[in-house]
Amino acid sequence: MATSSIAGSSSETSYRSGVVAIIGPPNAGKSTLLNRLLGQKIAIVTSRPQTTRNRIPGIVNGPDYQMIMLDTPGLHKPRELMNREMVRIAMESLAEADVVLFLVDAEAMNLRQLEKRKQEYKEYLARIQCPVLLALNKIDLLEHDRLLPIINWYRELYSFSEIVPISALIGDGVNILVRQLTCRLPEGPQYYPDDIPTDMSERFIVAELVREKIFLLTREEVPYSTAVLIDSFQEGQGKKPVIIHATILVERGSQKGIIIGKGGTMLGRIRREAGRDIEQLLGCRVTLKLWVKVKKKWTTNEQLLRELGL
Repeated sequence: MATSSIAGSSSETSYRSGVVAIIGPPNAGKSTLLNRLLGQKIAIVTSRPQTTRNRIPGIVNGPDYQMIMLDTPGLHKPRELMNREMVRIAMESLAEADVVLFLVDAEAMNLRQLEKRKQEYKEYLARIQCPVLLALNKIDLLEHDRLLPIINWYRELYSFSEIVPISALIGDGVNILVRQLTCRLPEGPQYYPDDIPTDMSERFIVAELVREKIFLLTREEVPYSTAVLIDSFQEGQGKKPVIIHATILVERGSQKGIIIGKGGTMLGRIRREAGRDIEQLLGCRVTLKLWVKVKKKWTTNEQLLRELGL
């Protein structure tokens, strides 16, 4: 897998490197921003909240900096064990961070709705011991006269080191954000080579790409009750394709029926669409074989959650 560098540099001539933790509410665009900075897809993106379950590091390189950016699960009020683990992962990432990027969807809530989240946001931000930048995302969807009141609301909420309006989807303001982040990183070495976009395994990313298609193609609660386990990953010899066997876990038989679909049509579509992304990721032909298995209450199974990296 190859990575690309994004334009921008720190305000110092010395080399800077460190960890940037991206936190914020669900569906704010954290994964979209990470993928844009890398120039390739390592974090799955859907329009549904709480898609990201694990901490996903992306390694962003510039001429005089290296940012290890941690895409984290969205901050929300958890009820089930899996959701509690997701929030724990997000908050524990703060201990590693040199800089925190609090990323929010500027278009999603008006001032009255923001007031309802005020105490919750304050509690999250109070735990941070390093500089915090605020990125107001999705400004391309926001009416211009709404932006300044939202900026002022966040200024009163917390003493952010900088507030940067951006659109992670189309790239507006992203270079400015990179400069503001990198100038706050400590001086340090380049920890990873330029051609490594993440230290997550290809198996993990492949499982995530399959899970993304389930989110995009199925309905209601089904995606939240699924997990993907890679059973085998057989490298192709010569011109032969890589053969991947994966199991999709669900909690109920009815969910299994939805994912398989009539005559296997839904499972076939998941396989085809995930397979295209996996081929792009690996740069070779792929044969993807999927099975669906019912495992009741897997979201409360601590051993299985550990196997999934939660």
